[in-house]
Amino acid sequence: MREADQVLNEVFGFDDFRPGQRDVVDAILSGRNVLAVMPTGSGKSLCYQVPALASDGVAIVVSPLVALMQDQVAGLHLAGVAAATMNSTQDFQTNAEIWRSAVAGELKLLYVSPERLMKPDMLSAIGELPISLFAIDEAHCISQWGAAFRPEYEMLSQLRELFPDTSIAAFTASADEVTRQDIADKLFGRGGDVFVHGFDRPNIHLKVAAKNNWKAQLLEFVDQHRGQDGIVYCLSRKKTEQTAALLNDNGHTALAYHAGMGARDRQDNQNRFMSETGVIIVATIAFGMGVDKADVRFVFHTDLPGSIEAYYQEFGRAGRDGAPAEACMLYGLDDLRMRRVFIEEEGGNEARKRREHKRLDALIAYCESPTCRRVALLDYFGEASEPCGNCDVCLDPGELRDGLIVGQKILSAVYRTGQIYGSAHIIDVLRGTATEKIVRARHERLPTFGIGSDMPRKAWSSLIRQLVAAGFLQIDIKGYGGLSITAKGRSLLKGEATFNYRPITLGTPTKRTAKPLKPEAVVDPAAMDAGASDLLTRLKALRYRLASERGVPAYVIFHDRTLIEMASRAPKSADELACVHGVGAVKLEAFGDVFLDEINRMEEGGQQAAG
Repeated sequence: MREADQVLNEVFGFDDFRPGQRDVVDAILSGRNVLAVMPTGSGKSLCYQVPALASDGVAIVVSPLVALMQDQVAGLHLAGVAAATMNSTQDFQTNAEIWRSAVAGELKLLYVSPERLMKPDMLSAIGELPISLFAIDEAHCISQWGAAFRPEYEMLSQLRELFPDTSIAAFTASADEVTRQDIADKLFGRGGDVFVHGFDRPNIHLKVAAKNNWKAQLLEFVDQHRGQDGIVYCLSRKKTEQTAALLNDNGHTALAYHAGMGARDRQDNQNRFMSETGVIIVATIAFGMGVDKADVRFVFHTDLPGSIEAYYQEFGRAGRDGAPAEACMLYGLDDLRMRRVFIEEEGGNEARKRREHKRLDALIAYCESPTCRRVALLDYFGEASEPCGNCDVCLDPGELRDGLIVGQKILSAVYRTGQIYGSAHIIDVLRGTATEKIVRARHERLPTFGIGSDMPRKAWSSLIRQLVAAGFLQIDIKGYGGLSITAKGRSLLKGEATFNYRPITLGTPTKRTAKPLKPEAVVDPAAMDAGASDLLTRLKALRYRLASERGVPAYVIFHDRTLIEMASRAPKSADELACVHGVGAVKLEAFGDVFLDEINRMEEGGQQAAG
């Protein structure tokens, strides 16, 4: 580990490993197979990059996205590391030159996709290389039990047989216990060490709200974070564009990001988000993987994600600097129906569909949880915890009420209308609203017509959603979203089961008295004085210019945390700059003078103003 510590400090500019990293690095350097499940922002990449540089030979890194591989390689180049990627976007000559460098022993890390790696001719060729280790990023993709299974990843299970003497290190940010076991079995057989470095992100305030005029809910939320950096996730590309326009029309700086945009436009928007302050990126799930921005203060989901794993990864992009952040998710019955439809239409066998429906069930249960959200979330990943004091339920628990009577009213209306209608029609029946559809079906003659006129539509909608979440009702996902009664619902209808519900709280602000946090030793940009805040803005602009000149994402020049510390300390010399987190020897040589010049100009300008 002595050489690993030296690499960590001299190449990457870090004084020590972060919690959980040292054990993983030690296991890899000892030649053991490793599966590391570590939260977003905990430094997974470093766990294989350091062993690769501290070992003889070349490390083969498997990654799912070309853009992610290119960004990783660009960042390593700026740190003085000999790394490269072979991918389909490069011409034959470029890939051939990279391969010659690998054969000549000039590379320490070679990034490839699973498809390229597992081609017979590629496997035969790398068998001639001195391989230090195989590192598999986004390893949950290998598991059919996982929420993001990719068949080409499953072929990686052949590596342990083809290269029995080479260590395999696999990494993921989200995998439940079943998925972890499946990954380990496929990659290692019965061997291998599994490290689970906790899923808790205690600095992130968790909030879930029923969808009710999502545009107004979004604007109310982002207005509370005006001037801060954030991510808004939308389900479709069209909604992404519309939402960005909505935010811009209301005085925010918002940029769209989705797979339908040109690569240059996506890169430009990502660079602005990484470099400027107060920018909101409005994106589909195409955005986020590999993006390392430390000071994202909020993540907002306008639509229900596909699973708890997806939700965890997406909201985990907030608060990576350890300072307080907020995650808010909206959901409604239409979300549930669409997600069910996606599962049915994406293909796969019946067993896989059942698993995905169960994953969605778990997310719904999280949304409707009457107790601490963090307890429910961590329980899903097999981690016990106490109520967190930093979620909407903990801070404003409300009350639980006996829902037997109201539940029976809903179930009776569903039964008497034939179990084919959606929630809007059922609510019209309960409230006694004689719509054209009601009259045409003669449902105004039913004994249940008008028995719920004393409650508003929003309350009935919430109750139906909670009945669905609790398994008393189910949505017809192959039809038009009609509600039908389950076996459990029939028991409730007979009075043989219980149903407790949370009264609707739409529009009620959450009481914000969260318990004090103990984040890492980082500086909260919001707590900076005016001078340091102005300097941070100028340093980000400088970073953006340098990144644009080199055609790389801004964060590969310096991470946000590095700039924040730089602005706070305002180092005056190269020796002082070298002590800033994330400033390694090569980056100090490449960028030290230009960043020191910017700091000194700011200092001189302040002195002249004072004089």
